[in-house]
Amino acid sequence: MSIEIGQQNLNKFILVGDRVLIKPKTPHEKTKTGLYLPPGVQEREVIQTGYVVKVGPGYPIPAINDVDEPWKDKSDEVKYVPLQPKVGDEAVYLQKSGWEIEFSNEKYVIVPHSAILMLIRDDGLFT
Repeated sequence: MSIEIGQQNLNKFILVGDRVLIKPKTPHEKTKTGLYLPPGVQEREVIQTGYVVKVGPGYPIPAINDVDEPWKDKSDEVKYVPLQPKVGDEAVYLQKSGWEIEFSNEKYVIVPHSAILMLIRDDGLFT
């Protein structure tokens, strides 16, 4: 199932919690040996690859209120454990765990952090 999102700015998207927005790589139309794949073969693959576009804040940690120490500043601000992916990383992820969205005629996938199996980070690629 795919959700189509209207014309907006991608920078205005805010991912919640441990979610990661991935731009899937275009699937190969033929195998390494030269055989052409019929349409739909890549859709049934369990594992996909793509590039990380946006990353959520991470896993929330509840604020701890120490009632026995009144001099401490009481803050209800939620803190987060950050996620491993960074924008520009290549991610190998489980396709069935993701939700597909369409924005500006481009397909994106929102996956939870737990669905990412591996990251490939090339710091020199985007500098």
